[in-house]
Amino acid sequence: MTYPPEPWNLAGQAYLSIWRVPADRLPELPEGVKPVLLGGRAQVFTAWVDYQPPGQLSYHELLATVAVHGPRVSSSITDIWVDSEISLAGGRELWGIPKDLATLAFTHGKTFTASAALEDGWIATAAFTPRLGLPVAAPAAFDVVQTLKGDLKRSPVRAKARPHLASADWSVNPDGPLGYLAGHRPALSLHVRDFSLRFGG
Repeated sequence: MTYPPEPWNLAGQAYLSIWRVPADRLPELPEGVKPVLLGGRAQVFTAWVDYQPPGQLSYHELLATVAVHGPRVSSSITDIWVDSEISLAGGRELWGIPKDLATLAFTHGKTFTASAALEDGWIATAAFTPRLGLPVAAPAAFDVVQTLKGDLKRSPVRAKARPHLASADWSVNPDGPLGYLAGHRPALSLHVRDFSLRFGG
């Protein structure tokens, strides 16, 4: 499978929710990686991402990542689905990101809607309605920490986007891979508008 060498330069739209999850309900993290706990709860970020031109690749994605300790802001991706075999191969081989294939459907408009499903059942659906946002793009930088060939791989990410507060209505399959979020509501949701990012070194 031919995929771009790192770094990947990507662009598009993202719809992000932050959840506060008891530490004992978290999916498995790489060995030696510890979640950041606030009041005994970890911070899980879920995002629907529509990668678009002028980025190097165009595809859809649903991911869940956990804030973890590191020398700077860091997270570790526990679950992630894409509808691109090129993205799947590159993510796994370059950075140890555990990408799998799924059927992802996005509808853009005043309200953004999304759904993700596997052959044996649905994963989640969501609807986001953006609210107030910044008039200019804001920068962000963080690391993604995964296991690659038995060792920890820390990959830098640089991004710029216009974040907008949003209301979000999630439905999560309690018997699916994100079942630990079922029945809960996110603490905060955002439309990360018109982002550009550089993933990897």
